[in-house]
Amino acid sequence: MSEKNYTGVVEKAREYYNSDDADKFYYDVWGGEDIHIGLYEGPDHPIRDASQKTVEKMASCIQKIGKDSKVLDAGAGFGGAARYLAKEYGCHVVALNLSEKQNERDRQMNKEQGLDKLIDVVDGDFENLPYEDRTFDVIWSEDSFLHSGNREKVMQELHRVLKKGGELIFTDPMQSPEAKKEDLQPVLDRIHLETMGSFKFYEEQAKKLGMETIQIIDLSHQLPEHYSRVAAELKEKTDKMNHISKEYVDRMLKGLSHWVEAGRKGALNWGILHFKK
Repeated sequence: MSEKNYTGVVEKAREYYNSDDADKFYYDVWGGEDIHIGLYEGPDHPIRDASQKTVEKMASCIQKIGKDSKVLDAGAGFGGAARYLAKEYGCHVVALNLSEKQNERDRQMNKEQGLDKLIDVVDGDFENLPYEDRTFDVIWSEDSFLHSGNREKVMQELHRVLKKGGELIFTDPMQSPEAKKEDLQPVLDRIHLETMGSFKFYEEQAKKLGMETIQIIDLSHQLPEHYSRVAAELKEKTDKMNHISKEYVDRMLKGLSHWVEAGRKGALNWGILHFKK
């Protein structure tokens, strides 16, 4: 499907998100627009709405964005954030994503919502950005950098293509400083990684690159809440989802339980990280 050469961990992520089962799961269960952790305001808050709240919260943090801004959404998924930013601010967004299957859905939804003139959907990954230095005013990402085995390079690439005075804002599931190996290992095994990022890691990388920390908002309590909601939704819809294999559903429920358990034991962090070049 793709002639691009991705690193091992990134290619595994690409193959996973390109599978029919994963595509249907994230579209039908996770909400279809945004496939990242949500901000829940109560026990009955739907996944789709909570995920939208994350987008709204992040957007409200950006200091400068408008119709003349050029934005990179690195790891855009189905493109929900790109569409929100284009609609809200009239800015031009590049939605970079490694799953060609997700990108097909993204392009279709952009066209249906009349946003295809403002959003370019690009097949690619954030370890090797196909852009010149100082191209973007804002770089945005949600829960994507964990899929890289070389997050230091990711930060270097993001910094390279960000304009002077530009902002980098993102979320990422991370390991906590107190994480015990036995609590974290099931999650690492699931995403084929040896380590995850951390608040400290990203702040140190930003400082090394000469970036200013605007704010770091710790929202770690939302991580186990989100994955438990997704698991409940999947169980509820399982009988109606005969287009997704039972093997995938069983494997996903087991994987989700690892995220919930690790999050509740304090082994995982999640939040909004905001830096300026």
